[in-house]
Amino acid sequence: MAKKEKKEPEKPSTAWQGTYGDMITLMLCFFVMLYDPSEVDTAALAQIQESLNIVTESIEAPVTSGGQSLAAGKLADLGNSISALPSAEKGKSLSIAKKKAVSLFAPEVKSAKITISSDERGLVISLASDVFFEQGSAFLNIEETRDILLKLSKFFQDSELKNRRFRIEGHTDSTPVPVLLDENGNNVGFPSNWELSTARSANVLHYLSDFGVNEQQFSIAGYADTRPMFSNETKEGQAYNRRVDIIILDEGHF
Repeated sequence: MAKKEKKEPEKPSTAWQGTYGDMITLMLCFFVMLYDPSEVDTAALAQIQESLNIVTESIEAPVTSGGQSLAAGKLADLGNSISALPSAEKGKSLSIAKKKAVSLFAPEVKSAKITISSDERGLVISLASDVFFEQGSAFLNIEETRDILLKLSKFFQDSELKNRRFRIEGHTDSTPVPVLLDENGNNVGFPSNWELSTARSANVLHYLSDFGVNEQQFSIAGYADTRPMFSNETKEGQAYNRRVDIIILDEGHF
């Protein structure tokens, strides 16, 4: 009598994997939509990046022979960089200042009168030159910008910033300044964009000082067209390059 062959058990269905994958993708998209770049703690992010760089260098470093003693090396530096960072607290206050600035100047940011960013110098509040100054002029359009300057002065007087230093930097596009002649034929305008950019930063400081900021916390600089944000080949690029930056300086740039 022939024996019946045993049937192999059917393989479990994998149809559920497609549904599961779709669900994970939808959740990822949901959290990406919730992500707000303005909430990123740039100071903390920089510290994490530095720590990761040190760890990577330590792993890639060749192993030396021995083992009888331990010397301070890159891993010790890692501990120092995390636990002995006096700038960590100031970095935290700078992050708080950025969140306050983003909230306080939201209408001006929306109308492109102000932009807020951060780089190696610190927190940068950029004033659109075309809003604050006529082209080729260092005289502030105070009637239209008084309220913004008042808000800026109150912001710089915040208790979180009482021990910070600020720098006002004037910038221009590459267009030569216009020649303004008086009745005797003498040029009464600015000799070059260097003087124009410096005069703009000085005038911003004068108005902020009139509105109550402490001048001792500020310095000014003029960079003419040497630090463009975009190419000067287009009108749009030139408009972005004509600006005044007010920087809450990081400790290393005092």
